[in-house]
Amino acid sequence: MILLTGGAGYIGSHTLLELFKSDREVVVIDNFSNSDKSVIQKLEKIANKKITLLEVDICDFNALQQSLQNFPITSVIHFAAKKAVGESVQSPILYYENNVGGLINILKICSDKNIRNFVFSSSCTVYGIPDSSPVTEDFPIQVANSPYGNTKQIGEEILNDYQIAHPQFNYFNLRYFNPIGAHESGLIGDNPNGIPNNLLPYLTKVVFGELKELTVFGGDYNTNDGTCIRDYIHVVDLARAHVLALETLEKNSGEFLPKSINLGTGVGYSVLEVISTFEKTTRKKVTYKIGPKREGDVPAIYANAALAKAILNWECLYNLEEMLQSAWNFQCKQK
Repeated sequence: MILLTGGAGYIGSHTLLELFKSDREVVVIDNFSNSDKSVIQKLEKIANKKITLLEVDICDFNALQQSLQNFPITSVIHFAAKKAVGESVQSPILYYENNVGGLINILKICSDKNIRNFVFSSSCTVYGIPDSSPVTEDFPIQVANSPYGNTKQIGEEILNDYQIAHPQFNYFNLRYFNPIGAHESGLIGDNPNGIPNNLLPYLTKVVFGELKELTVFGGDYNTNDGTCIRDYIHVVDLARAHVLALETLEKNSGEFLPKSINLGTGVGYSVLEVISTFEKTTRKKVTYKIGPKREGDVPAIYANAALAKAILNWECLYNLEEMLQSAWNFQCKQK
């Protein structure tokens, strides 16, 4: 049985569907701090399957331990974490408490239950401001550009130390770049509580009329058009990678596997390029303005994902136009 933390969230919900495709037994944990309970009903409708859900906060170890005591868990995919760079700069303690403290509690469960396979939701933010792109896994881990990025660096260090103490424990740090898009059903997608911190849900809500205009954070970066460059990856491609990563851990000894794997398309797009492509793809106008730079943002970063192909036999299936169209389809189905 697989423990999926944050399973009602954006990436977690799509990963759950991919796990169901592989006929895996899953128990989902979520406290719905950045997701909605209606997602569970939507997932059950898509999968035509009842979901085993535990509504618990991973920061509450006693509640976590008690809720999981009767589940024969053998593997963990750990998503549950705060993820907004800007918010982490304003509320660092919240991020350390949740992202680091929560991970420690999950590893205590792993120790209690002798769980040996662990897929960690890491991030390209661990590279800080890289000297160049595309970024490979052997790039130096630089000083984090935000508390969020630092929690991911610390998380990777904790997992390394935990494995030293527990040699049978196998894990992957999946360092992904910028997930966007939505499930083909249009029923689930990136729909955070409150004002979105990420580009695509903010953009689609502006076009849909829920928000007045999109603020592009910074227009004078040293990039082709002055806006930040990112590697955008479809959330379903990302979800598939987690299932492949888990299967790889289950089939191989961690002794011969890399610890960290980049997940991206290998192509960088600026914010203005994304806006322009969205307008061409959907024939919808995006109202935006150039605002001040956002503290913690990296000017440009995109992936070299060759290791993911070699180790996981994984590569992206969706192009930018398909990602943006699926995000818009999801937005149009929201009430």
